[in-house]
Amino acid sequence: MKIIVLGAGVTGITSAWFLRQAGHDVTVIDRQPAAGLETSFANGGQISVSHAEPWANPGAPLKVLKWLGKEDSPLLFRLRPDMRQWLWGLSFLRECTPARTRHNIRQIVNLGLYSRATLQQLRADTGLQYDQRTQGILHFYTSQAEFDAAQAPAQVMREYGCELDMKTPEECVRIEPALAQCRDRIVGGSMTPSDESGDAHRFTQELARRCAGAGVEFLYDTRIVGIDRRGDTLQSVRVADRDGVVRDLSADRFVLCMGSFSAGFARQLGISLNIYPAKGYSVTLPVLDPSKSFGVSLTDDEYKLVFSRLGDRLRIAGTAELNGYDTALNLVRCEAIVRRVRELFPEMTDGRDAQYWTGLRPATPSNVPYIGRSRIDNLYLNTGHGTLGWTHSAGSGRAIADIVSGHLPDVDFAFTGMPERNGRPLALRAA
Repeated sequence: MKIIVLGAGVTGITSAWFLRQAGHDVTVIDRQPAAGLETSFANGGQISVSHAEPWANPGAPLKVLKWLGKEDSPLLFRLRPDMRQWLWGLSFLRECTPARTRHNIRQIVNLGLYSRATLQQLRADTGLQYDQRTQGILHFYTSQAEFDAAQAPAQVMREYGCELDMKTPEECVRIEPALAQCRDRIVGGSMTPSDESGDAHRFTQELARRCAGAGVEFLYDTRIVGIDRRGDTLQSVRVADRDGVVRDLSADRFVLCMGSFSAGFARQLGISLNIYPAKGYSVTLPVLDPSKSFGVSLTDDEYKLVFSRLGDRLRIAGTAELNGYDTALNLVRCEAIVRRVRELFPEMTDGRDAQYWTGLRPATPSNVPYIGRSRIDNLYLNTGHGTLGWTHSAGSGRAIADIVSGHLPDVDFAFTGMPERNGRPLALRAA
Protein backbone atom coordinates (compact mmCIF):
# COMPACT_ATOMS: atom_id res chain seq x y z
CA MET A 1 0.00 0.00 0.00
CA LYS A 2 0.97 3.63 -0.44
CA ILE A 3 1.34 5.20 3.03
CA ILE A 4 1.93 8.85 3.88
CA VAL A 5 3.31 9.57 7.34
CA LEU A 6 2.56 13.10 8.53
CA GLY A 7 5.44 14.21 10.72
CA ALA A 8 9.16 13.35 10.98
CA GLY A 9 9.66 13.37 14.74
CA VAL A 10 10.75 10.23 16.55
CA THR A 11 7.28 8.61 16.34
CA GLY A 12 6.91 9.49 12.66
CA ILE A 13 10.30 8.05 11.79
CA THR A 14 9.78 4.81 13.76
CA SER A 15 6.37 4.48 12.09
CA ALA A 16 7.97 4.94 8.67
CA TRP A 17 10.66 2.37 9.45
CA PHE A 18 8.28 -0.37 10.53
CA LEU A 19 5.81 0.39 7.73
CA ARG A 20 8.62 0.06 5.20
CA GLN A 21 9.81 -3.14 6.85
CA ALA A 22 6.24 -4.44 6.38
CA GLY A 23 6.61 -3.87 2.64
CA HIS A 24 4.65 -0.65 2.17
CA ASP A 25 5.52 2.28 -0.09
CA VAL A 26 6.14 5.08 2.43
CA THR A 27 6.43 8.86 2.13
CA VAL A 28 7.14 11.15 5.11
CA ILE A 29 6.11 14.81 5.12
CA ASP A 30 7.50 17.42 7.53
CA ARG A 31 7.69 21.20 7.57
CA GLN A 32 11.23 21.16 8.96
CA PRO A 33 14.38 20.71 6.80
CA ALA A 34 15.29 17.40 8.49
CA ALA A 35 13.98 14.80 10.90
CA GLY A 36 13.69 15.28 14.65
CA LEU A 37 13.96 19.07 14.80
CA GLU A 38 11.00 19.87 17.05
CA THR A 39 9.90 17.94 20.15
CA SER A 40 12.48 15.19 19.54
CA PHE A 41 15.39 17.64 19.31
CA ALA A 42 16.63 18.06 22.89
CA ASN A 43 14.45 16.06 25.24
CA GLY A 44 15.48 14.38 28.48
CA GLY A 45 16.92 11.33 26.78
CA GLN A 46 15.34 8.64 28.96
CA ILE A 47 13.78 5.36 27.86
CA SER A 48 11.83 5.23 31.09
CA VAL A 49 9.30 2.46 31.63
CA SER A 50 9.62 3.43 35.29
CA HIS A 51 8.17 6.88 34.58
CA ALA A 52 4.68 5.42 34.35
CA GLU A 53 2.82 7.37 37.02
CA PRO A 54 0.75 9.89 35.02
CA TRP A 55 0.70 13.57 35.85
CA ALA A 56 -3.01 13.11 36.57
CA ASN A 57 -3.00 11.23 39.88
CA PRO A 58 -4.79 11.69 43.21
CA GLY A 59 -2.12 14.03 44.54
CA ALA A 60 -1.97 16.27 41.46
CA PRO A 61 -4.87 18.72 42.03
CA LEU A 62 -3.43 20.04 45.30
CA LYS A 63 0.03 20.39 43.75
CA VAL A 64 -1.35 22.25 40.73
CA LEU A 65 -3.13 24.71 43.04
CA LYS A 66 0.07 25.21 45.03
CA TRP A 67 2.07 25.84 41.84
CA LEU A 68 -0.39 28.26 40.18
CA GLY A 69 1.34 31.49 39.25
CA LYS A 70 4.83 30.26 40.21
CA GLU A 71 7.08 30.80 37.21
CA ASP A 72 9.57 28.13 38.30
CA SER A 73 7.06 25.44 39.32
CA PRO A 74 7.40 21.92 37.84
CA LEU A 75 3.89 22.08 36.32
CA LEU A 76 2.58 25.52 35.40
CA PHE A 77 -0.96 26.10 34.17
CA ARG A 78 -0.71 29.52 32.58
CA LEU A 79 -4.43 30.21 32.40
CA ARG A 80 -5.53 31.62 29.06
CA PRO A 81 -8.84 32.57 27.41
CA ASP A 82 -8.58 29.25 25.57
CA MET A 83 -11.54 26.89 25.77
CA ARG A 84 -9.42 23.93 24.69
CA GLN A 85 -7.03 24.51 27.57
CA TRP A 86 -9.91 24.63 30.06
CA LEU A 87 -11.55 21.50 28.64
CA TRP A 88 -8.19 19.71 28.74
CA GLY A 89 -7.80 20.79 32.36
CA LEU A 90 -11.23 19.43 33.30
CA SER A 91 -10.40 16.13 31.62
CA PHE A 92 -7.11 16.10 33.54
CA LEU A 93 -8.99 16.41 36.83
CA ARG A 94 -11.28 13.51 35.87
CA GLU A 95 -8.19 11.34 35.38
CA CYS A 96 -6.97 12.02 38.94
CA THR A 97 -9.05 9.31 40.63
CA PRO A 98 -7.29 6.22 41.99
CA ALA A 99 -9.13 3.95 39.54
CA ARG A 100 -8.24 6.04 36.48
CA THR A 101 -4.65 6.40 37.66
CA ARG A 102 -4.31 2.64 38.02
CA HIS A 103 -5.83 2.06 34.56
CA ASN A 104 -3.48 4.61 32.99
CA ILE A 105 -0.40 3.19 34.72
CA ARG A 106 -1.26 -0.19 33.23
CA GLN A 107 -1.46 1.24 29.71
CA ILE A 108 1.76 3.22 30.09
CA VAL A 109 3.73 0.31 31.57
CA ASN A 110 2.50 -2.20 28.98
CA LEU A 111 3.39 0.08 26.09
CA GLY A 112 6.70 1.03 27.71
CA LEU A 113 7.85 -2.57 28.21
CA TYR A 114 6.89 -3.44 24.64
CA SER A 115 8.57 -0.35 23.25
CA ARG A 116 11.81 -0.82 25.17
CA ALA A 117 12.10 -4.40 23.93
CA THR A 118 11.35 -3.22 20.39
CA LEU A 119 14.05 -0.55 20.61
CA GLN A 120 16.59 -3.06 21.86
CA GLN A 121 15.80 -5.39 18.95
CA LEU A 122 15.91 -2.51 16.47
CA ARG A 123 19.33 -1.51 17.80
CA ALA A 124 20.58 -5.08 17.49
CA ASP A 125 19.25 -5.37 13.93
CA THR A 126 20.58 -2.04 12.64
CA GLY A 127 23.61 -1.23 14.77
CA LEU A 128 22.23 2.24 15.53
CA GLN A 129 24.41 4.36 17.80
CA TYR A 130 22.95 7.38 19.61
CA ASP A 131 24.99 7.86 22.81
CA GLN A 132 22.88 5.16 24.42
CA ARG A 133 23.48 3.92 27.94
CA THR A 134 21.96 0.76 29.39
CA GLN A 135 22.71 1.33 33.07
CA GLY A 136 19.11 1.77 34.17
CA ILE A 137 17.33 4.78 35.67
CA LEU A 138 17.57 5.77 39.30
CA HIS A 139 14.74 7.87 40.78
CA PHE A 140 15.88 9.77 43.86
CA TYR A 141 13.74 11.66 46.36
CA THR A 142 14.63 14.69 48.45
CA SER A 143 11.20 14.89 50.10
CA GLN A 144 9.94 12.26 52.53
CA ALA A 145 6.34 13.03 51.55
CA GLU A 146 7.15 12.47 47.86
CA PHE A 147 8.99 9.24 48.66
CA ASP A 148 6.08 7.96 50.73
CA ALA A 149 3.60 8.90 47.99
CA ALA A 150 5.68 6.97 45.43
CA GLN A 151 5.21 3.63 47.18
CA ALA A 152 1.67 2.85 45.98
CA PRO A 153 2.27 3.71 42.28
CA ALA A 154 5.52 1.71 42.41
CA GLN A 155 3.60 -1.32 43.64
CA VAL A 156 1.12 -0.98 40.75
CA MET A 157 4.00 -0.74 38.26
CA ARG A 158 5.57 -3.90 39.70
CA GLU A 159 2.24 -5.72 39.38
CA TYR A 160 2.25 -4.95 35.64
CA GLY A 161 5.82 -6.10 35.09
CA CYS A 162 8.01 -3.01 35.63
CA GLU A 163 11.18 -3.99 37.47
CA LEU A 164 11.40 -1.30 40.14
CA ASP A 165 13.19 -1.73 43.47
CA MET A 166 13.12 0.78 46.33
CA LYS A 167 16.53 1.93 47.56
CA THR A 168 17.98 3.52 50.68
CA PRO A 169 20.00 6.75 50.39
CA GLU A 170 23.21 4.76 50.81
CA GLU A 171 22.20 2.39 48.01
CA CYS A 172 21.41 5.35 45.76
CA VAL A 173 24.92 6.71 46.25
CA ARG A 174 26.46 3.29 45.56
CA ILE A 175 24.52 3.09 42.28
CA GLU A 176 25.50 6.65 41.27
CA PRO A 177 28.49 8.01 43.21
CA ALA A 178 27.86 11.58 41.95
CA LEU A 179 24.88 11.65 44.33
CA ALA A 180 27.36 11.83 47.23
CA GLN A 181 27.35 15.58 46.55
CA CYS A 182 23.76 15.74 47.83
CA ARG A 183 23.63 12.70 50.11
CA ASP A 184 22.27 14.74 53.03
CA ARG A 185 19.20 15.67 50.96
CA ILE A 186 18.27 12.19 49.72
CA VAL A 187 15.63 10.25 51.66
CA GLY A 188 15.35 7.26 49.31
CA GLY A 189 15.06 6.15 45.73
CA SER A 190 13.99 3.48 43.28
CA MET A 191 15.96 1.72 40.59
CA THR A 192 14.86 0.27 37.26
CA PRO A 193 17.96 -1.54 35.95
CA SER A 194 16.47 -2.35 32.53
CA ASP A 195 15.67 1.25 31.59
CA GLU A 196 17.98 3.15 29.25
CA SER A 197 18.92 6.57 27.96
CA GLY A 198 20.15 8.06 24.71
CA ASP A 199 20.00 11.00 22.33
CA ALA A 200 16.55 10.97 20.72
CA HIS A 201 17.56 13.54 18.09
CA ARG A 202 20.55 11.52 16.96
CA PHE A 203 18.48 8.32 16.96
CA THR A 204 15.76 9.95 14.86
CA GLN A 205 18.17 11.27 12.26
CA GLU A 206 20.15 8.02 12.08
CA LEU A 207 16.97 5.96 11.64
CA ALA A 208 15.68 8.45 9.04
CA ARG A 209 18.86 7.86 7.02
CA ARG A 210 18.28 4.12 7.19
CA CYS A 211 14.66 4.67 6.15
CA ALA A 212 15.83 6.62 3.11
CA GLY A 213 18.29 3.86 2.28
CA ALA A 214 15.44 1.35 2.45
CA GLY A 215 13.35 3.37 -0.02
CA VAL A 216 11.29 5.73 2.15
CA GLU A 217 10.69 9.09 0.41
CA PHE A 218 11.10 12.25 2.50
CA LEU A 219 9.48 15.57 1.68
CA TYR A 220 11.11 18.07 4.02
CA ASP A 221 10.41 21.83 4.08
CA THR A 222 6.88 20.85 3.10
CA ARG A 223 3.75 22.22 4.76
CA ILE A 224 0.26 20.77 4.69
CA VAL A 225 -2.04 23.54 3.47
CA GLY A 226 -5.28 21.64 2.81
CA ILE A 227 -7.05 18.32 2.66
CA ASP A 228 -9.46 16.55 0.32
CA ARG A 229 -11.99 14.47 2.24
CA ARG A 230 -14.75 12.54 0.54
CA GLY A 231 -17.19 10.96 2.95
CA ASP A 232 -15.25 8.97 5.51
CA THR A 233 -12.11 8.80 3.39
CA LEU A 234 -9.12 11.14 3.24
CA GLN A 235 -8.33 11.34 -0.46
CA SER A 236 -5.26 13.53 -0.36
CA VAL A 237 -3.34 16.24 1.44
CA ARG A 238 -2.41 19.47 -0.30
CA VAL A 239 1.18 20.50 0.40
CA ALA A 240 3.42 23.44 -0.39
CA ASP A 241 7.18 23.00 -0.69
CA ARG A 242 9.90 25.50 0.20
CA ASP A 243 9.46 27.26 -3.17
CA GLY A 244 5.71 27.62 -2.67
CA VAL A 245 4.84 24.97 -5.24
CA VAL A 246 1.49 23.40 -4.28
CA ARG A 247 0.41 19.87 -5.16
CA ASP A 248 -1.96 17.16 -3.95
CA LEU A 249 -0.55 13.91 -2.54
CA SER A 250 -2.83 10.88 -2.37
CA ALA A 251 -2.32 7.58 -0.57
CA ASP A 252 -4.11 4.44 0.52
CA ARG A 253 -3.41 5.19 4.17
CA PHE A 254 -2.27 8.21 6.20
CA VAL A 255 -0.57 8.07 9.61
CA LEU A 256 -0.84 11.16 11.82
CA CYS A 257 2.35 11.80 13.82
CA MET A 258 2.30 15.60 14.09
CA GLY A 259 2.75 15.88 17.84
CA SER A 260 0.97 18.86 19.39
CA PHE A 261 -0.26 19.92 15.95
CA SER A 262 -2.15 16.63 15.45
CA ALA A 263 -5.27 17.99 17.15
CA GLY A 264 -5.58 20.88 14.69
CA PHE A 265 -5.17 18.61 11.68
CA ALA A 266 -7.70 16.13 13.06
CA ARG A 267 -10.30 18.85 13.65
CA GLN A 268 -10.39 19.51 9.91
CA LEU A 269 -11.68 15.96 9.55
CA GLY A 270 -14.24 16.17 12.35
CA ILE A 271 -12.10 14.27 14.84
CA SER A 272 -11.51 15.52 18.38
CA LEU A 273 -8.15 14.59 19.89
CA ASN A 274 -7.76 15.77 23.47
CA ILE A 275 -4.15 16.87 23.01
CA TYR A 276 -2.75 20.10 24.41
CA PRO A 277 0.86 21.28 24.11
CA ALA A 278 2.87 20.90 27.31
CA LYS A 279 5.89 23.12 26.90
CA GLY A 280 8.99 21.43 28.24
CA TYR A 281 12.49 22.75 28.83
CA SER A 282 15.96 21.27 28.75
CA VAL A 283 19.46 22.42 29.60
CA THR A 284 22.55 20.86 28.03
CA LEU A 285 25.85 21.28 29.87
CA PRO A 286 29.35 20.13 29.02
CA VAL A 287 31.02 17.40 31.08
CA LEU A 288 33.76 19.29 32.92
CA ASP A 289 34.96 16.50 35.21
CA PRO A 290 33.77 12.95 34.45
CA SER A 291 34.53 11.85 38.02
CA LYS A 292 32.02 14.40 39.37
CA SER A 293 29.34 13.87 36.71
CA PHE A 294 26.54 11.33 36.79
CA GLY A 295 26.73 8.31 34.47
CA VAL A 296 23.51 6.58 35.45
CA SER A 297 20.37 8.32 34.18
CA LEU A 298 18.56 9.99 37.07
CA THR A 299 15.11 11.33 37.88
CA ASP A 300 14.56 14.00 40.52
CA ASP A 301 10.93 13.21 41.34
CA GLU A 302 10.25 16.21 43.57
CA TYR A 303 11.26 18.70 40.87
CA LYS A 304 10.17 16.51 37.92
CA LEU A 305 13.59 16.67 36.27
CA VAL A 306 15.45 13.95 34.37
CA PHE A 307 19.23 13.71 33.95
CA SER A 308 20.97 11.85 31.13
CA ARG A 309 24.62 11.52 30.11
CA LEU A 310 24.89 11.87 26.33
CA GLY A 311 28.54 11.33 25.48
CA ASP A 312 30.40 14.45 26.60
CA ARG A 313 27.14 16.29 27.33
CA LEU A 314 24.83 16.40 30.34
CA ARG A 315 21.14 16.76 29.51
CA ILE A 316 18.72 17.90 32.21
CA ALA A 317 15.10 18.30 31.20
CA GLY A 318 11.64 18.58 32.61
CA THR A 319 8.89 20.84 33.85
CA ALA A 320 5.69 21.44 31.92
CA GLU A 321 4.03 24.72 31.04
CA LEU A 322 0.53 24.75 29.58
CA ASN A 323 0.60 28.00 27.64
CA GLY A 324 -0.82 27.25 24.20
CA TYR A 325 1.56 27.01 21.26
CA ASP A 326 4.02 29.61 22.50
CA THR A 327 7.62 28.45 21.96
CA ALA A 328 9.51 31.41 23.46
CA LEU A 329 12.15 30.49 26.01
CA ASN A 330 11.22 31.45 29.55
CA LEU A 331 14.59 32.16 31.17
CA VAL A 332 13.10 31.93 34.67
CA ARG A 333 12.24 28.28 34.06
CA CYS A 334 15.57 27.55 32.36
CA GLU A 335 17.53 29.12 35.20
CA ALA A 336 15.45 27.21 37.75
CA ILE A 337 16.69 23.96 36.20
CA VAL A 338 20.33 25.10 36.39
CA ARG A 339 19.82 26.28 39.97
CA ARG A 340 18.49 22.87 41.00
CA VAL A 341 21.36 21.10 39.24
CA ARG A 342 23.91 23.26 41.05
CA GLU A 343 22.17 22.61 44.39
CA LEU A 344 22.38 18.86 43.86
CA PHE A 345 25.75 18.65 42.13
CA PRO A 346 27.87 21.65 43.22
CA GLU A 347 31.10 19.96 42.10
CA MET A 348 29.76 18.98 38.68
CA THR A 349 29.01 22.30 37.00
CA ASP A 350 29.24 26.03 37.44
CA GLY A 351 26.28 26.52 35.13
CA ARG A 352 28.32 28.19 32.41
CA ASP A 353 28.04 27.23 28.72
CA ALA A 354 24.47 26.05 29.30
CA GLN A 355 22.41 25.53 26.14
CA TYR A 356 18.69 26.11 26.68
CA TRP A 357 15.90 24.57 24.63
CA THR A 358 12.14 24.36 24.75
CA GLY A 359 9.65 22.22 22.85
CA LEU A 360 5.94 21.41 22.77
CA ARG A 361 5.08 17.93 23.99
CA PRO A 362 1.70 16.56 22.83
CA ALA A 363 -0.01 15.78 26.14
CA THR A 364 -3.24 13.94 26.74
CA PRO A 365 -4.94 14.36 30.15
CA SER A 366 -4.26 10.70 30.97
CA ASN A 367 -0.71 10.56 29.53
CA VAL A 368 -1.95 7.64 27.38
CA PRO A 369 -1.33 8.29 23.66
CA TYR A 370 -3.65 7.80 20.70
CA ILE A 371 -2.45 4.81 18.69
CA GLY A 372 -4.71 3.07 16.20
CA ARG A 373 -7.54 3.79 13.80
CA SER A 374 -9.56 6.96 13.58
CA ARG A 375 -13.17 7.38 12.47
CA ILE A 376 -11.83 8.35 9.02
CA ASP A 377 -11.42 5.02 7.25
CA ASN A 378 -7.84 5.48 6.09
CA LEU A 379 -6.42 7.82 8.76
CA TYR A 380 -4.39 6.20 11.53
CA LEU A 381 -3.10 7.83 14.71
CA ASN A 382 0.27 7.71 16.44
CA THR A 383 0.33 10.81 18.56
CA GLY A 384 -0.28 12.32 22.02
CA HIS A 385 2.73 10.72 23.75
CA GLY A 386 3.44 13.72 25.99
CA THR A 387 6.72 13.37 27.88
CA LEU A 388 7.12 9.72 26.86
CA GLY A 389 7.46 10.05 23.09
CA TRP A 390 11.05 8.82 23.12
CA THR A 391 10.21 5.98 25.54
CA HIS A 392 7.19 4.80 23.52
CA SER A 393 8.34 5.60 19.99
CA ALA A 394 9.72 2.25 18.87
CA GLY A 395 6.78 0.25 20.20
CA SER A 396 4.25 2.77 18.89
CA GLY A 397 5.83 2.68 15.44
CA ARG A 398 5.82 -1.10 15.35
CA ALA A 399 2.24 -1.25 16.64
CA ILE A 400 0.85 1.23 14.11
CA ALA A 401 2.61 -0.62 11.29
CA ASP A 402 0.87 -3.81 12.43
CA ILE A 403 -2.51 -2.07 12.63
CA VAL A 404 -2.17 -0.46 9.19
CA SER A 405 -1.22 -3.88 7.83
CA GLY A 406 -4.34 -5.43 9.34
CA HIS A 407 -2.70 -7.19 12.28
CA LEU A 408 -3.29 -6.95 16.02
CA PRO A 409 -0.11 -5.75 17.79
CA ASP A 410 1.50 -8.06 20.28
CA VAL A 411 0.88 -5.82 23.30
CA ASP A 412 -2.08 -5.40 25.65
CA PHE A 413 -2.98 -1.75 25.10
CA ALA A 414 -6.19 0.20 24.50
CA PHE A 415 -5.63 0.94 20.84
CA THR A 416 -7.92 3.61 19.44
CA GLY A 417 -10.71 2.45 17.17
CA MET A 418 -9.94 -1.23 17.79
CA PRO A 419 -11.33 -3.87 20.13
CA GLU A 420 -9.69 -3.97 23.53
CA ARG A 421 -8.55 -7.32 24.87
CA ASN A 422 -11.86 -7.58 26.75
CA GLY A 423 -13.80 -7.02 23.53
CA ARG A 424 -15.07 -3.49 24.15
CA PRO A 425 -14.43 -1.22 21.16
CA LEU A 426 -12.91 2.22 21.49
CA ALA A 427 -14.15 4.93 19.13
CA LEU A 428 -13.24 8.57 18.67
CA ARG A 429 -16.02 11.07 19.04
CA ALA A 430 -16.80 13.72 16.46
CA ALA A 431 -15.51 17.22 17.13
